[in-house]
Amino acid sequence: MTITIEQPQLDAVAERKAPAGGDPAELVLDGGFVVPDANAFGNTFRDYNAESERKKTVEEFYRVNHIRQTHEFVSRMRAEYGRLDRTEMGIWDCIELLNEFIDDSDPDLDMPQIEHLLQTAEAIRKDYPDQDWLHLTGLIHDLGKVLLHPSFGELPQWAVVGDTFPVGCAFDECNVHFKYFKENPDYHNPKFNTKFGVYSEGCGLDNVLMSWGHDDYMYLVSAGIIQTTEQFFEHPAPAAAVFLNVQIVSFSPSQVAKENKTTLPSAGLFIIRYHSFYPLHKHGAYTHLMNEEDKENLKWLHVFNKYDLYSKSNVRIDVEKVKPYYMSLIDKYFPAKLRW
Repeated sequence: MTITIEQPQLDAVAERKAPAGGDPAELVLDGGFVVPDANAFGNTFRDYNAESERKKTVEEFYRVNHIRQTHEFVSRMRAEYGRLDRTEMGIWDCIELLNEFIDDSDPDLDMPQIEHLLQTAEAIRKDYPDQDWLHLTGLIHDLGKVLLHPSFGELPQWAVVGDTFPVGCAFDECNVHFKYFKENPDYHNPKFNTKFGVYSEGCGLDNVLMSWGHDDYMYLVSAGIIQTTEQFFEHPAPAAAVFLNVQIVSFSPSQVAKENKTTLPSAGLFIIRYHSFYPLHKHGAYTHLMNEEDKENLKWLHVFNKYDLYSKSNVRIDVEKVKPYYMSLIDKYFPAKLRW
């Protein structure tokens, strides 16, 4: 099945205009979605320095995340979870598992994840009624956070959520709380601390290891990519792997097989894997690693990000009212059961 998608009209989507009777400082996306000036705590979105009840929690999260997300750790986690042998379940089953979790890395919202998924999807649906694949992408983009659940290893939040970044090359200074990378072993490793590191110019983001978390895991599930384990890394295991009680296995990025059958277009899969890659889609960092397909898909990620970020609010969505529509999309683009 081939899905044809039109290129987004970025100028129209990002146009600033005042809503009728509203604040002229608000951003209105085509279709009428209003971007608020403040998050649920009254602060600017993604303001990691604003004084709030979540500031200390968020900064401590990034301190641990930046120290422990190394190239070797990511390789081991991708191998461990990339086998997709944890369970088989449907998309909506996974959505319901997330209902009890709150993202400690998010300074903008402290509500269960199902609320954010539906807020994102419904906002996109209003402005892009004909792009049903994008509605579904909005619904499922964070399902990799199921890694927090006991059935999936109950990983600590630093290994599941937060902004993502490449490992295996220099950490860009635009990363949130960059200072903590200086305690990461890769920061001092000449193999990994140069601009290209183990990569090459234009190699394509598919060939780049990203910090491990829900984005990459859901990408592996959605694309049905199963990692094999033919290369072995040095032992002993890094402290982070020991801390997580991860089985010591290894993988070769080129050794993959496809299992879950999805018909989401490549732009949807790109959004799932890179929606937390703020250094790229907000600051323009790491573009030297992108290929032409990445550049095309990035246009849709820029569209998606506005809804992912600015739709967060305390307004609740009537789950039972919208569920039939999203179940129809799940049936269209995914099998009834997926390997996780």
